[in-house]
Order: sequence, then structure tokens, then C-alpha cells
Amino acid sequence: MDSFSLLFSSLLLLILAAAAADVSVDSREERSALQRRGEGGAAATPGGLRFSGGRRGEFKILQVADMHYADGKSTGCLDVFPNQTATCSDLNTTAFVYRVIRAERPDLVVFTGDNIFGFDATDATKSLDMAFAPAVTLELPWAAVLGNHDQESTLSREGVMRHIVRMRHTLSRLNPDGTDIDGFGNYNLEVYGSEGSSLANKSVLNLYFLDSGDYSTVPSIPGYGWIKPSQQLWFERTSSRLQKEYMSKPEAQKNAAPGLVYFHIPLPEYSSFDASNFTGVRQEGISSASINSGFFATMVEAGDVKAVFTGHDHLNDFCGKLTGIQLCYAGGFGYHAYGKAGWSRRARVVSAYLEKSVDGEWRGVKSIKTWKRLDDQNLSTIDSQVLWSKGNNGRRRKRSTKN
Repeated sequence: MDSFSLLFSSLLLLILAAAAADVSVDSREERSALQRRGEGGAAATPGGLRFSGGRRGEFKILQVADMHYADGKSTGCLDVFPNQTATCSDLNTTAFVYRVIRAERPDLVVFTGDNIFGFDATDATKSLDMAFAPAVTLELPWAAVLGNHDQESTLSREGVMRHIVRMRHTLSRLNPDGTDIDGFGNYNLEVYGSEGSSLANKSVLNLYFLDSGDYSTVPSIPGYGWIKPSQQLWFERTSSRLQKEYMSKPEAQKNAAPGLVYFHIPLPEYSSFDASNFTGVRQEGISSASINSGFFATMVEAGDVKAVFTGHDHLNDFCGKLTGIQLCYAGGFGYHAYGKAGWSRRARVVSAYLEKSVDGEWRGVKSIKTWKRLDDQNLSTIDSQVLWSKGNNGRRRKRSTKN
């Protein structure tokens, strides 16, 4: 990111902050426009989220990984050029969130852990509030999971998640009701079919969120945490229930609705790829747990998962397909997180599109695509690809850049 972009982002943030403080008409109109999302407007419903109608039949998710937020303006940036350090802070991270939301107008924002960097956050509550402020201010539905650094400040891991679930406009949950489960922040969200269609009361896209832990609690096993058997059992039961509901009357479907999974620490299977069989870059090692808990096999056996999205390794941003499942990194987002000078911070966008019947009615999901947005002068779009489709699964598309 060059100095012009940093200056632009900082000025943009000041303008946004002033608008929010004044509760101006422009701010209210902008929030309304974001909620509408064009024709039909995907939105949160009492039962969950919903695909847009109109011409697009689309549901768009913005993934923000590794913000590493701390104390705001007083927190400096890591791995930027020397001439950028004096003016770069957490505020640049906030400005990037606003900037990419305005460009993409997502239906849901997903924060995939290390939302704050606990060691440098004086007050975890304040840091969390600042980190998630753009989604809250713009009144967008959002969801979050925990990374390995979120609990290293003034709140425990449970305390961090309890604070998140009390925030405005979040769809995050502490844990499933009545379930004895490891971790905090294991839950699912259902995305219903287009309003007025025959699938309006069915979830046509299922989102799973899991706590991948922080560090191993077993003395003989070093390194990072992993997804535990209790979490995998919950996932299996939830996936089975959702598939049964989708393939049962009324409007029984022949195949399961596609599922997407979000957590922080990558699985050991992310090491299966090289430059010949992924889209994106791998610039550092795969920092997975030192043991394989079997969650990848669990997802394969479930049969509905089409893609997994993680963070944790900031210099990796690839997607690679293994046994029918795309394993994707988002790439580092935050400026107080380690990165690489001259390699832009980035976010991943995933968009699912509905199939249209011969009589013009929206049906189930036809395809799922992804691309990344860079925090450069043009907010460039790169590495557009099809993750899954009913026809040609995982087709790779030409690398492109646009405003």
C-alpha cells in the first residue's frame, strides 16, 4: 500500500467518524442503501438471512481475517514502508473495513479471529468495540469467531465471545443451546431462499462457525489448538439436520444445500497444495495444529461442505480444492498484524448465486464464487474464481483487476 492510499484511508475515516457522530441524514441514507443491496436486497429475517430477489439472486459475504486491533490511533502498524509508519495505525484497518464494505455492499460480514491483538489491547472491551464498529455503525449483519490472540487482554476467551454476542447487529452466538461443547463461538446460520419463491422457507445456503481454539492444552502436544470431538459431533448433527430439512417436504430437494465453514486456524490439509494446484499465493508455512483431529474427514463425510475459510497465516491467501472441498485463506487484513511491506492488506469476498427455473422463479444455489479486494489505491479485485457450481466444480478463471 502506498503513502497516497494510507493518507486517503485516514482522511476517509475522519470523514466517516464525523458523519457518525453527527448522525447525519447522509449516514442514515447510506445505511439504508447498504441494507437494501439493490434489487430485492438480501437482509436478516426473524428466521435468519435471505437471498436477494430481483435480477441477481445473490448472497455476498465479506471475510475479514486478522484485524489484530489494539488501542486505535495510538497503535502503530507493522510491516509497512518506513515513510508510512508515522501516519499508520489501527485507524487504517478501520478505514479499510469501511472502504471494502462500500465497494462490495455485502449481505454479511464475517470476522474470522484475531479480531484484537490482546497483548497490545489495554482494554479488550474497547478494542472489540472499535474493531467491529464499521459493521455496527452501518447496521450490517455480522458474525465472528475467535482466534488465538483475542483472549490475551482483559477478558477471558469466554468473556470475549460473551461481549461479541451482546453487540448490535451481530448474529454471533456463544454456543448452541443445550449442547456440551468445547470452545466458545460454535454456531450456524441459515440463508433462506428468495422472498416469494417456493424455497423462501428453506435454508438454501448453510454457514458453520467453529472455535478452532488458541493453543494446545495437552502438555505432550505442542503448538496451536484444534477442533475437538464435541465440536465435530455438533457439526455432524447440525449438517445432518439441515440436509434432512432441505430434502424433506414441502418442496423436497434432491441434493443437500451447500455449506460454507469459517474458523481461524487452518487445518493440516492446507499443506496439501503447491503453486500448481491453488489460486493465490503461499508465502509462509501452514501454521496448523501439530496433530490432525480429523475435522476435514468429518466435513467430507457430511457431504454438504463446499468451502472452508480461515485466517491465521497472514501472508497466505490461496484457495485449493481437496476431495471436493475448497480450502481458502483470506490473507491478512489488519495493519497491526504482521504482513509484508508493499504487499497490500486484503479481504476475501464470497458470493453465492441462485438458479432460475424456466418460469423465472429463483431456486437453490447454482454457483459460489470468490475474489479478493486489496487495500491499494484502486481497491483492486484479484483472483476471481468459481469455488463450486452444479456444473463445473472449482473452475479457475482468469486473474483480473478492476476498480
